[in-house]
Amino acid sequence: MSVRYSDAGVDLGVAEEIAARIKERVGNGLFGGFIPVSALKTYTSPVLVSSIDGVGTKVRLAAQLDLLDGLGADIVHHCVNDIAVHGAQPLFFLDYLACHRLEPPMVDRIVASIASACEALEIRLAGGETAEMPLVYAPDHFDLAGAIVGVVEEHDIIDGSSIRAGDVVLGLPSSGPHTNGFSLVQALFSDQEYTRYEPSLRTTLGEALLEPHRCYLPHMRTLVATGQVHGLAHITGGGIAGNLSRIIPSGLEARIDLPTLPPLFDLIQARGVEPAEMRRVFNLGIGLIAVCDPQVLTTFHTPFELIGEVQPDSTDQRRVSFRDRS
Repeated sequence: MSVRYSDAGVDLGVAEEIAARIKERVGNGLFGGFIPVSALKTYTSPVLVSSIDGVGTKVRLAAQLDLLDGLGADIVHHCVNDIAVHGAQPLFFLDYLACHRLEPPMVDRIVASIASACEALEIRLAGGETAEMPLVYAPDHFDLAGAIVGVVEEHDIIDGSSIRAGDVVLGLPSSGPHTNGFSLVQALFSDQEYTRYEPSLRTTLGEALLEPHRCYLPHMRTLVATGQVHGLAHITGGGIAGNLSRIIPSGLEARIDLPTLPPLFDLIQARGVEPAEMRRVFNLGIGLIAVCDPQVLTTFHTPFELIGEVQPDSTDQRRVSFRDRS
């Protein structure tokens, strides 16, 4: 008896078809991606900054509603924000897509969305991996991850070490949950609710939840150019406290006044999620935080909203608090 790979659920013919399609976008079919780095010659002490992350269980909802085209922006923007908060300029991006069964139209849509997001930011899509893994993923299930590498001049690295008492805390709005909290979201709502129009959202619940992760790179570049930025935090899993605390030095505390919850987070909280849990899981409408010299408020017209300030904290037990002390 002859046994083929397809008998185990892996179709090499489909994989080859998809590889050919991806080659058209990436530019070669070799084993590795090639990235010219002659621009590094202009740096005195270049430091490479890297990050890797995934879209999480948001992909399940996107597949269920056939709203796959925002996933490329989700993963590219998430990774870009993670290195840009340190002052890094993105150089190249790689993606990883694994699924139960390779379906060329689905893969093409996702890879196209990644390529479009990279092109819009002038980032080279260096390559990636597309895997068919029927023994790992259930039917119609897949996972999407990405990795990015950027560069920053060593003396321009932003790490929060220059944050001091009296600094102001500024926030930029998110477009929704971005790529975090979707396991909880999908435990709260039924399948039928995602396609229902929500007047407060001016769209369906599903479309609002799947709004792509915002990219803050242009805003960060403009703000950093003022020379008054002491720290930047991308608000992802762990919420404002979990992420902002990573850059607040010992002996200081960022005290936050949260703006009114956006309607989407109101709907989520109304399902019985306690305020403390909301803060621990979601960005609550703030996707990026900048800690700056207060002079920035008078010298720079910024789209950032003032949401708090940095004060001394002798206890050093927590580095972020909210006005209601929760």
